[in-house]
Amino acid sequence: MRIRSLLLTTLVAQPAFAETFDRPIPQAQSATAETWFALACVLLLASLAAVQWLVNHR
Repeated sequence: MRIRSLLLTTLVAQPAFAETFDRPIPQAQSATAETWFALACVLLLASLAAVQWLVNHR
């Protein structure tokens, strides 16, 4: 019984010996991604302005 408990304790403790977590390094955005993001921002602002115009004219 002692051998089983020793073996079980050893198996449960194995994750403690795992290697440390290395944080991923963020990659820079490409020029294409920045262009699409800028276009999406402009379109969002235009749609918000259109909604406000529609609400004010009702």
